[in-house]
Amino acid sequence: MKTDFIVVGSGIAGLNFAIEASRHGKVVLMTKKDLMESNTNYAQGGIASVLDKFDSFESHVEDTMRAGCFHNDRAAVEFLVREGPKMISKLLDLGTPFEQKSGVLKLTKEGGHHHHRVVYAGDATGHVIEKTLIKHIKSSPNITIYENALAFDLIVRDDRCLGVKYLLGNDVKAVFSKAVILATGGVGMVYRKTTNPNIATGDGLAMAYRAGAAVEDLEFMQFHPTALNKHGAPPFLISEAVRGEGGVLKNSNNERFMPRYHEMEELAPRDVVARAIAKEAESGEVTLDITHKDPELLKIRFPTIYKKLLEYGIDITRQPIPVLPAAHYMCGGVKVNLSGETNIRNLFAFGEVARTGVHGANRLASNSLLESIVFSQQVVEAVKRLEQEIEVIDFSLPKLVEGNFDEVKAGIRETMWTNVGLIRNASGLSTAIGQLKKIEEALPMGISYELAAVRNLALAGRLIAEAALARKKSLGCHWRDDEN
Repeated sequence: MKTDFIVVGSGIAGLNFAIEASRHGKVVLMTKKDLMESNTNYAQGGIASVLDKFDSFESHVEDTMRAGCFHNDRAAVEFLVREGPKMISKLLDLGTPFEQKSGVLKLTKEGGHHHHRVVYAGDATGHVIEKTLIKHIKSSPNITIYENALAFDLIVRDDRCLGVKYLLGNDVKAVFSKAVILATGGVGMVYRKTTNPNIATGDGLAMAYRAGAAVEDLEFMQFHPTALNKHGAPPFLISEAVRGEGGVLKNSNNERFMPRYHEMEELAPRDVVARAIAKEAESGEVTLDITHKDPELLKIRFPTIYKKLLEYGIDITRQPIPVLPAAHYMCGGVKVNLSGETNIRNLFAFGEVARTGVHGANRLASNSLLESIVFSQQVVEAVKRLEQEIEVIDFSLPKLVEGNFDEVKAGIRETMWTNVGLIRNASGLSTAIGQLKKIEEALPMGISYELAAVRNLALAGRLIAEAALARKKSLGCHWRDDEN
């Protein structure tokens, strides 16, 4: 089969690109689960953009650079920030129901920001944007949707990407195109505790690396400071906006501790807050307390969190929330330029799978959704200029295999959590690399949904561990306790 553009992934990045690219050709949008299932769908906080008269592009740039420990690419950051207001206007034009009062967007404040600049929709901003974009996707005659289609390898010849091999049910197939766009999200499932959905198995990162694409900054895996820490419950994300609206962190002595760690207290950059919580947790439970706020306002502002935590016996209007850090966001990824181009011709990437240089060593809160929509817009400008014919070549397809890999997957996640987590050292990293290599070597040939996931997790985990071992000094969310 042939098409003009193949998009792998159905988060905000992939959806926005597909909508725009459909004006310039035929698009195949491929997602390994339902169209709605993506990391975007679980993004609670919002989108950061300079919209207040007291704010400035310069301030947003500096907050982003500071959070990223100045490891960011300043040109990429400046581009992101300048494009922000236009992208918010675009989402509004598409019908995204952001919170407003008297026709003016409401803005909240999150960690690392010095101004109120986060546009939001309750505490389910990603979900709301996803629904809005999907309405437009389904109405476009130029977009063909492949749900439950697992892209497992890129077809590359002479350093040019020609298409994608994928699995649909029990059929192994291929599709060829002018351009392949990776918008596959992150790799949180490589860790035992993560805020990410089950689909976040590093597929795009692994596919790109196997095809010869350059990757960078993989050591900078961000751990969200506040995930639910309750026995029997998943590490459900407690949005940064809870702290932005006045929530305070307390230790086992019921004392606030963040003033001892950073001048911005609870709104310090995520890496600082995560390490502070981990340190305080050595002496007992750490909680996030917002019970001093009006109960009815909390129910309105955080309806998703309020209802979900009630399921686990926690009423956030009356009880503090037990929290601990969990793996959340990959700041590095497939290396791209400002047009989303990789070192392989006709292969593009954006969103969490890509390393644009925006996030540096630690992502600033609510810059991720902004990055996804800004850079997916840029890729459209690049791919619509592609004029070459779609090339179809002979290729081999792997055989379907059977088998359960749950124990192997659990072993990978435990290895990563123990040795490549919030605090690292050479001994643990070397141990993880050795264990992951053995797992990779022992995996069978062939393809299945589960085998692809475990293969990609093992490779992604090893790449993260190798990058972490190579960076001897602590920086941002990469923290070594053995640096000299």
